[in-house]
Amino acid sequence: MRGQVYKIHSDFYYVQTEQGVFECKIREVLKKQKREVVVGDYVELEQINTDSAQAFISDIFERKNFIPKPRASNITQAIIVSSIKQPDLDFEQLNRYIAHCEYHNIEPILCFNKNDLLEEQDLIEKINKIYEELGYKILYTSALKKVGITPLLEILKGNTTIFCGSSGVGKSSIINMLSKNIDLKTKEVSTKTQRGVHTTRHCEIIPINSDSSVVDTPGFSNLKFNFLLPSEIQFLFKEIHKLASDCKFNNCLHTTESDCSVIGRIENIDNTRYESYLKFVEEAKEYKEKITNRGQKTESRTKVNKNKIMTKISTKKRNTARKTTNQDINKIYEEQ
Repeated sequence: MRGQVYKIHSDFYYVQTEQGVFECKIREVLKKQKREVVVGDYVELEQINTDSAQAFISDIFERKNFIPKPRASNITQAIIVSSIKQPDLDFEQLNRYIAHCEYHNIEPILCFNKNDLLEEQDLIEKINKIYEELGYKILYTSALKKVGITPLLEILKGNTTIFCGSSGVGKSSIINMLSKNIDLKTKEVSTKTQRGVHTTRHCEIIPINSDSSVVDTPGFSNLKFNFLLPSEIQFLFKEIHKLASDCKFNNCLHTTESDCSVIGRIENIDNTRYESYLKFVEEAKEYKEKITNRGQKTESRTKVNKNKIMTKISTKKRNTARKTTNQDINKIYEEQ
């Protein structure tokens, strides 16, 4: 029986199948193979008995894609929700989410919420100038006034869409306005810190209609590029990568180098985008230093044999087993 994991709570996995919803546990063999199940995974189930809505997850099908944070798979597009005010728009955080989508090859769609709180158009004009020119789709919504529902539903049609963004920007409020059957918990932004409060505690796939579903996720503010090399950051910024194609230095980071084609045409890059780029490069430098000076190779605990993933037996355990076998053989000879 095949199904899709739509929610994980504690050690239970809730799987939607053609036969209904099953509450599942993972087979021990998958745990030993270190194969993690995440929301969005298509899995094979073994029903405990025909009268039970409980089952075991016995296998995980190949993923189309995977996002490590928030942990989800088989996503067709991402809607990055930012608030225009309360809290104020954070360009660096927005660029982080865009860059992560670019890295995982998932189309980012930019949704700016709380549009009803804006008193002047300067910020909207700036947003359009930066991101429309880069080819990103942009939506403006107001969950409070239920503005922007129709174009949002049109974009969601036929997709599994992940909603991501910092806490307090209104992700849950926007999802609530998509269907009268949805009632996610929401909470106001703290007046003391002007920061959002986590109301979503876990990833969950929520059906909107027969051909559309969304993934609600917890808010994240600590996404970092501590897993890439500095030279790879440019590929996450369309405008910088385009200008870098003319750079005569193969190892140029486009930060302080003289005669760099990017720095020479820096006026073509918005300052908030370039500042984000520089910040991400510095984070990547920390990663490079770590793997250069303190990198340690960790042996895989699994191996592939005849297209099957198998758990490796450590050398220590293997030697112990052989020693025990030899002792048993010697004991037999002594008894004879």
